Amino acid sequence: MRRMRGRAVWGAVLVLGAVTAVPAAAAEAPEADLSYHGYAVLDRGRMEVRLSPRNHGPGDVTEATVRLHWSAPLAAEPQPLPDRCARTGERSVVCRTGPLAADALAERIALGVVLRDRPAEVTLEVDTVWAGGAVDRDRGNDRQRVLVLDTGDAYAF
Repeated sequence: MRRMRGRAVWGAVLVLGAVTAVPAAAAEAPEADLSYHGYAVLDRGRMEVRLSPRNHGPGDVTEATVRLHWSAPLAAEPQPLPDRCARTGERSVVCRTGPLAADALAERIALGVVLRDRPAEVTLEVDTVWAGGAVDRDRGNDRQRVLVLDTGDAYAF
């Protein structure tokens, strides 16, 4: 932007040449393949979730963020969550994974929440919100969806 006689003048620059499909920053980003496996138990309105984040590589991830989203709202009362987790809405919690080395499991995430109105069933969705700046070309395996019935049984994902 230049100023001419008190007025702002916006100019355009025309650049001729090859256009790159991938921005330079994305081309330099590490590549990783995140996934989450574990189980969920619903018993009289309380849901316990245990999940293990995994990085299939090829690059390391300094830290990622995983979201847990329930089809039923969480109870309004304070929910004691691990230090690495935070409630982000009426039905969601996000958790930091910690470092994810290539071809390794991260520390297991364990949490329990109380659901409003003690539903007979709930759908739990697990997915990556942030991959620490890494590019994950296989997003299918870091998204899980599991139907959990209020039976006290463990449902694996």
